[in-house]
Amino acid sequence: MAHLRIGSRGSQLALWQANHIARLLRQRGHQVELEVIRTTGDKMTDVALAKVGTKGMFTKEIEEALAGRQVDLAVHSLKDLPTEGPPGFEIAAITKRENPLDVFVSKHCSRIDDLLRRARVGTSSLRRQAQLKAFRPDLDIRPLRGNVDTRLRKLESGEYDAIILAAAGVTRLGLTALVRQVIPAEIMCPAAGQGALAIEIRLGDSAIGQHLAFLDDREARATTTCERALLNKLGGGCQVPIGSFAEVRGGRLHLEGVVANPDGSRVLREARDGNDPEKLGTEVGDSLLRRGGDQILQEVHGQPAAAPQQP
Repeated sequence: MAHLRIGSRGSQLALWQANHIARLLRQRGHQVELEVIRTTGDKMTDVALAKVGTKGMFTKEIEEALAGRQVDLAVHSLKDLPTEGPPGFEIAAITKRENPLDVFVSKHCSRIDDLLRRARVGTSSLRRQAQLKAFRPDLDIRPLRGNVDTRLRKLESGEYDAIILAAAGVTRLGLTALVRQVIPAEIMCPAAGQGALAIEIRLGDSAIGQHLAFLDDREARATTTCERALLNKLGGGCQVPIGSFAEVRGGRLHLEGVVANPDGSRVLREARDGNDPEKLGTEVGDSLLRRGGDQILQEVHGQPAAAPQQP
């Protein structure tokens, strides 16, 4: 059996994720230790991600430790990984997926529809902001960063009337009692890869890869590959609201994609079925671009749609 060192961010959720993988590896007889690594994104908690972009913000330092052989593998939220990452690494496993949808959390309201006009809703995700504004243009969307506990404390203190979180993080931290509504993808299409964990290793490290092969979930690999293919085609980034959600229906992949203006004034949605994850994601991305997604991307970035890259 092997002695394996896991690199992870230090947030409560990141540590849960890393410890979850560590437990599964220990059950296989491996010795496992955790190395906590502080990333650029962890240091910039007072800056809206939309203003600085997120390419590698939550992964760069961990990948440096991986390249320098300080750790043998890294556990990431898949949605934090760029669709085109730096050379020298590979995703050895994508674990069985937790609920990929977003959830509505509030002290006083049971659904988004119940919020009063000008109610304060916290999120720093432009993807969530745009779809919320399209659904409820009367809401006051305010920036919200920090780990899940920090966000919940701000809600409890009355700073917000409601906040939007990923269902997966809330579930993993045992906080589902606080959830008032699981938001349907038709209202809020989730981020590509949301709910899935990615296990990253050095490219070609077959020995480590073999130890991790049992963690790779076939359905999670197919759905997230499809979602990330759409994202890659759109060249999306934190500055552009893009949603991508794939699921298996009747043995086939069903993909829903969204691209929108940050103010929610224009939201393009596309849905399609297929068998090949990469092909389906690329086709839906192509369709969104043809229908006006390219114009949205150019308006936001001031450059061709293929230029920016998305984490």
